Amino acid sequence: MRSVPVVIAGGGPVGMTLARVLARFGIRCLLAERNPTTTRHPKMDITNSRSMEIFRRLGLAEALRAVAVPEANNFDVSWITTMAGHELHRFRYPSVEEWRARQRERNDGTMPREAPMRVSQVEIEPVLQRALLAEELVEARWGLAFESFAEDAAGVTVTLRDSATGAAEQVRCAYLAGCDGGGSLVRRQLGIPLEGQARVMPRFMTHFRSDDRALLQRFGVAWHYQGPYGTLIAQNDVDVWTLQSRFPPGVEDPGAVDPHALLRAFAGRDIAYEILVANHWHPHLLVAESYGSGRVFLAGDAAHQYIPTGGYGMNTGIGDAMDLGWKLAARLHGFGGPVLLPSYEAERLPIGRRNRDASGRHTGVRIEIAAAYAEQGAALMAAGPAGEAARAAVASRIAALGNAENESWGIEHGYAYRDSPVIAAEPGAALPEDPLRYEPVTLPGVRLPSLFLEDGRAIHDLLGPWFTLLAVGVVPSGALVAAAERGLGLTVLETTDPVARRVYGEGLFLVRPDQHIAWRGRALEDGRAAQAVIGRALGWVS
Repeated sequence: MRSVPVVIAGGGPVGMTLARVLARFGIRCLLAERNPTTTRHPKMDITNSRSMEIFRRLGLAEALRAVAVPEANNFDVSWITTMAGHELHRFRYPSVEEWRARQRERNDGTMPREAPMRVSQVEIEPVLQRALLAEELVEARWGLAFESFAEDAAGVTVTLRDSATGAAEQVRCAYLAGCDGGGSLVRRQLGIPLEGQARVMPRFMTHFRSDDRALLQRFGVAWHYQGPYGTLIAQNDVDVWTLQSRFPPGVEDPGAVDPHALLRAFAGRDIAYEILVANHWHPHLLVAESYGSGRVFLAGDAAHQYIPTGGYGMNTGIGDAMDLGWKLAARLHGFGGPVLLPSYEAERLPIGRRNRDASGRHTGVRIEIAAAYAEQGAALMAAGPAGEAARAAVASRIAALGNAENESWGIEHGYAYRDSPVIAAEPGAALPEDPLRYEPVTLPGVRLPSLFLEDGRAIHDLLGPWFTLLAVGVVPSGALVAAAERGLGLTVLETTDPVARRVYGEGLFLVRPDQHIAWRGRALEDGRAAQAVIGRALGWVS
């Protein structure tokens, strides 16, 4: 029986990102995806700025942006009656080009290193696949399905089956990662239940091609057009679109839903189109009660499933992959301690729950907006003062309710690993909690705020591959450097830059591979205390 350090069940974006993380840290892995090709199903349409920071760290950001919508295009979200009717209210959001200008102009720690990216999962997966196929340390196989596993004290035996021939093979590994989606076989075999609300509401997805931009961009380019008949997602701002609709009133049988009628109702008139994919689906608000057991872990949709409002599904999974990946690598290289892998659940499970709850809140706002539309009814399409008054009433309600699902910077960047055993938490410290506002602080457990030094270099780009000791305006701790010499590969980054001093304050910051701060202090020259800091960060003590 052949062996590999890590087997990854599932080759979606999360599984492929995890494989890339492992390879970048020098760990071999086998990725097994049951489907013969990457997805042709448009499951998501936003890669948020935190995920793009992670992809930048993995050397993938530029390749991904090459398949996204043009960088000059906006991220606007507009509420309408129909495309042939009236635009009621538009939430305006900057393009990637505008994001980049703001990052340089503000440079106060509030902006991410990377702008978000509008792109369909249909486009993301081939880019990730090409990157993996070029990785010598990754054996990536499509058409190979995970079937079962057997764990013992020394490792895991995984049974895989060729989806085309039915031939089975067994592989021995030290760790198994279940990235195999909402119906995860890995999670089922572990016996881990999901908690939350399943099948929140029926939805119908119509993915189509149309060149009728005169109507579909009648009010200008926008990422989303939303109204009483659904949400239209511009997948490439040219000719590929996705309409997400509720079932028509009184219709419960998915087979009775007519995608052509849904498209016409949203458009407000007939248009020319070609349907590419059309199917019903049910969103969920679920999180696994545990993110794994022993040598087996869950990540992505196997661990959490959300309504798409907010775009937290894949993006939360990318964070999972980064957290789990560097910890698996550290453990396999021998310098990660026994507490390091259990800390994955301690860190990511609370984030999974927080993001699920945020998605639920955003859905509640959409329900309130739907009620505002229903209250006005046919008057929304009326001519004259009555119609104008009805439309103004709905527009005012939309503006008042806001668009937190696309403005929750605290959710995206301000999450903190509060109760992690590998973070040197500061007693009594007030970690950020606001889901909307991102506050750039340097408390242990948060992501190191992004900034540019006066010479134009980005601090995130200067961090080492493993841990980095960032010394801002102070002398690096020789005791910490010495304590980390057992193979960790600590990078020491010194700066007296005034921007760094203003945003971070003077001091020492021990930054992990995922850019989260493990410890901070003004100085540390006591050898035993330095060993305790490094030991905690690497999971040797808790």
